[in-house]
Amino acid sequence: QVQLVESGGGSVQAGGSLRLSCAASGFTVSDYCVAWFRSAPGKEREGVASMSHLGRTTYAASVEGRFTTSRDNAQNTVYLQMNSLKPDDTAVYSCARVRGVVAVGFVDYWGQGTQVTVS
Repeated sequence: QVQLVESGGGSVQAGGSLRLSCAASGFTVSDYCVAWFRSAPGKEREGVASMSHLGRTTYAASVEGRFTTSRDNAQNTVYLQMNSLKPDDTAVYSCARVRGVVAVGFVDYWGQGTQVTVS
């Protein structure tokens, strides 16, 4: 049974940092692309970062240079380090297993999401 469980969200002041974790079970993260998406009220869900099975990373322009995704194969966990946070980064962040292009339509499993609030 595939599961993705996020943790690490919370409230932070602008300019601060948070690290989100996505603990996976039922599959091996190094065999798949795992991506981070975020959803904010009134906005479309946005893919913000991804790491392919080969370890290749991609980032949305809005977070490039501030967010970093990584993984720990031994822990079967993917991380999203978020620095220099802005109020516009406020959203529910979800990790997802992606089969193909990093887009909502190619996600086959979602985590439950974790709230990030930047004030």
